Amino acid sequence: MKSTETHSGNILKLHTRKHFVKNITRSFLIGSSLILISLGIGGVGYHFLGNLEWLNAFLNASMILTGMGPVDPMITPAGKLFAIFYSLFSGITFLIIAGIVFAPIYQRFLHKFHLEIYSSDQPNNEGK
Repeated sequence: MKSTETHSGNILKLHTRKHFVKNITRSFLIGSSLILISLGIGGVGYHFLGNLEWLNAFLNASMILTGMGPVDPMITPAGKLFAIFYSLFSGITFLIIAGIVFAPIYQRFLHKFHLEIYSSDQPNNEGK
């Protein structure tokens, strides 16, 4: 658990919009990188193991990665095995990428919600 010393300022303040945009940008870049790496793995695998042309290989990889299903049937046993493992990999990868991209938005929502609850629990200090 992080100590309050590592936070910028008061722990009960919402981070600035600049910090939020930086987090979203970083998450989007990480998610985009993972998508490109996954498409690269799929394209290369479908090309060499499934004996597909490059364009068809990347088409298959992108359709599997987004959950739409394969376009071209696999004929070779190696291509079929690759399609099985790539589809399992793609399902998990898609969920991980969605989590990475939406994590800063969810974190900000929960932090804002927590601050609202915390401020409503505090006694009113106006009478002092």
